[in-house]
Amino acid sequence: MSGTPFRAISSGEFIEEQIYNWTYSDEQRAKEAWGSKTENAANMAVRPEPVEVSLQSDKALRQAQGERKLLDAALKPNPYASLPRMVMLTYQLPDAIRDVAMKGEFNEFDLNEFFKATGEGVLAKFKYESEVQKWLDLIRGAFAGTTIDILKLGAEKPPMPFSDVRLLNVLSHTFWFLPTVAACHAMNNLIGQKHNKFYQDYEVMVAAGSDAGIGVAALPPIKKAMGNPLKTKTITLSCGKLTTGVSVAPWTGMLMLRNVTSPETYFQAAFRVQTPWVLRGHDANDPNNELIVKNECYVFDFAPDRALRQIADYSCRLNVDESNPEAKVAEFIHFLPVLAYDGSSMKQINAAGILDMAMSGTTATLLARRWESALLVNVDNGTLEKLMRNEAAIKALMNIEGFRSLNQDIETIINKSESVKKAKAEASERDLSKEEKKQMTDEEKEYKSLRKQIQEELIKFATRIPVFMYLTDYRERSLKDVITQLEPDLFRKVTGLTQKDFGLLVSLGLFNSGLMNDAVYKFKRYEDASLEYTGISKHEQADVGLYDTVLNAIDYQDSFKPLAF
Repeated sequence: MSGTPFRAISSGEFIEEQIYNWTYSDEQRAKEAWGSKTENAANMAVRPEPVEVSLQSDKALRQAQGERKLLDAALKPNPYASLPRMVMLTYQLPDAIRDVAMKGEFNEFDLNEFFKATGEGVLAKFKYESEVQKWLDLIRGAFAGTTIDILKLGAEKPPMPFSDVRLLNVLSHTFWFLPTVAACHAMNNLIGQKHNKFYQDYEVMVAAGSDAGIGVAALPPIKKAMGNPLKTKTITLSCGKLTTGVSVAPWTGMLMLRNVTSPETYFQAAFRVQTPWVLRGHDANDPNNELIVKNECYVFDFAPDRALRQIADYSCRLNVDESNPEAKVAEFIHFLPVLAYDGSSMKQINAAGILDMAMSGTTATLLARRWESALLVNVDNGTLEKLMRNEAAIKALMNIEGFRSLNQDIETIINKSESVKKAKAEASERDLSKEEKKQMTDEEKEYKSLRKQIQEELIKFATRIPVFMYLTDYRERSLKDVITQLEPDLFRKVTGLTQKDFGLLVSLGLFNSGLMNDAVYKFKRYEDASLEYTGISKHEQADVGLYDTVLNAIDYQDSFKPLAF
């Protein structure tokens, strides 16, 4: 059930006795329950048959016959097995990409503005073509602006649609939902340029405008271009066509590249990718055999706040018998897991987190993870060399537990990384002996391990800063000023560092001030949303201090508007 029935219900066209719901959650629950029923039936099947049945065991006989009927029914093929599970992945884009389109009611990333285009056909062009090109590079893992961050995150880097091998394996056919006909043609033109060689492995089809056909007439060209979908790769670009009343089985991914204000319209489009894809008669030896090709399908959204509000709103309308919003959301995302990347880590969000995100733009879990991110601290050779040359800074850090042998560790990291660098340069000119290769590998492992230890200890220190923010009530000044001027004694008790030592470490570039500002901002925004929800506004019209800068009250208030449920 998607758009049309919801609108009819919300308009009061039908009374409760006339409404029967069968939603995505219902079908996935039935699919899950059938699997449990089959498992129970298999357990029943191994029970020994009674050798003889007397008149006294008539009740037992009837029970056995009932169990046999249940067993026969349960061992039939699961009628819901072909219905794929949906997974949503949301991404907060880097500032270098999204700053050009920070608009809208919630001062969030405006997809319609970002993908704004003018012109027709081959002359269509994006208003922010350079930024859209960066986005194309980003989703295939090739955006230069995030290279260093990706290296720092290592295994925790977010899975991008066209770079993560697990996604690439299933995203042979995707649907890109854009804001206008001009945007569809502009995307086709941009992808067709010579430097976008990666995307030219895909057949790109524009299902937009009168040339694409009216209604279902737009569907045959798409299916024809797919040919044998197991061997081809396609991208379908649309701004509305093929989002209602049609089914294209090979679509496995939907990229939401436009603002959709109605949850019904949003999910009506999103559920296009949930169409089952089953091959029948593929095995000549077993003509009745069925192969389920699509077990999961994906929705990718690049405006996280908006996407999570849609989920909160949509799921709250599904179960009319449940009054608790959190329970409604929890039921929905049990079958449609949501993973959110907030610029520092990608984590699955629970029901409370989705409601938090919808209200305040972040969640308690994502907020905590932001202070545990490897991006928050700098441990490259250049920074470590500056640290090693500064005796006062080394002494300050060695006062913190975990940094007792810091000086020696930094020296080892720098020396061995230089040694490995030299050995790799030599390896390009001559073949290294087995012993030399082993020494190079061992040294590389050792310095990487030590660097990781220092990074983890610095992150551990950074996680104490939110504790300090909870304890101090100075919010109109930047956190840096509060630490160094207003409450240095409290800071020392919480973190173990004096304000002078902390200032010294900051000056050496050990902490990423830009991400610190963002982390402090998210912390205060979340805190304020919680207080405003209870009717408390202790700091109304007051400036808000971030890490090393201050926002005036108007700019801060414009940055978010809590959403009521």
